[in-house]
Amino acid sequence: MSKRFQGTSSYIASRDLEVAVNAAVALQRPLLVKGEPGTGKTVLAHEVAAALGMPLIEWHIKSTTKAQQGLYEYDAVARLRDGQLGDERVHDIGNYIVRGKLWEAFEAPEPVVLLIDEIDKADIEFPNDLLLELDRMQFFVYETRRTVNARHRPVVIITSNNEKELPDAFLRRCFFHYIRFPDRETMERIVHAHFPDIKQELAREALNVFFQVRGVDGLKKKPATSELLDWLKLLMIEDLPPEVLRSQDMKTAIPPLYGALLKNEQDVHLFERLAFLARRQHGR
Repeated sequence: MSKRFQGTSSYIASRDLEVAVNAAVALQRPLLVKGEPGTGKTVLAHEVAAALGMPLIEWHIKSTTKAQQGLYEYDAVARLRDGQLGDERVHDIGNYIVRGKLWEAFEAPEPVVLLIDEIDKADIEFPNDLLLELDRMQFFVYETRRTVNARHRPVVIITSNNEKELPDAFLRRCFFHYIRFPDRETMERIVHAHFPDIKQELAREALNVFFQVRGVDGLKKKPATSELLDWLKLLMIEDLPPEVLRSQDMKTAIPPLYGALLKNEQDVHLFERLAFLARRQHGR
């Protein structure tokens, strides 16, 4: 595969991340990407697919998701209903096999990027139940006695918010990368990639406030990159002057339009208490 991932104009990737993506592609191993929510793990799959010129197939995992659903599901209820109605379709059991996202990826006419998003939401056995299929790139459909083989090995990107430990056997089969939260310099590049026309002073003051908020002890959910971008968009829409942000001391006031930054009621109350205590202190 000649194409390589090097980040894009809208997705600022660190050198380490670029190396990890290209290594996983070269080794034909799943890339397991961990990091706190809002650091661009899911968006990464979209950018990799665009950079490699491949279609993207997305499998978003929920707490109730089972590994079997990624392969296929047999709809026995629909077949029973059709049998009672005398439908001729009941004679072909294949009519009641619902293909999952892995089956889609395996039988795609061209190589694809397969995103398995937020794998740590599922049951602890979920990753282990996919080991054989991801290793051999095939699985057996018991109802039709058919083996499904991958036409082309997909580029598999698996994301995790690090909320749950993953099994060792699964980890051994993956190429791992942890997306660290961007430092100030990288965040400036991200901001200007998304808002090329933003005023320098507004961007500087907003980043000051943002990193101060993240530095407050006791926050249940620290604002991430996605919250920063939403907040900046609101600041630009409202045309707030940079002076409003410059006067903000996170120990004495809640930032303007804080609803875009603080997504937890407990964190809002924390800032309100800090502001109240600071005002009392200044009033003495």
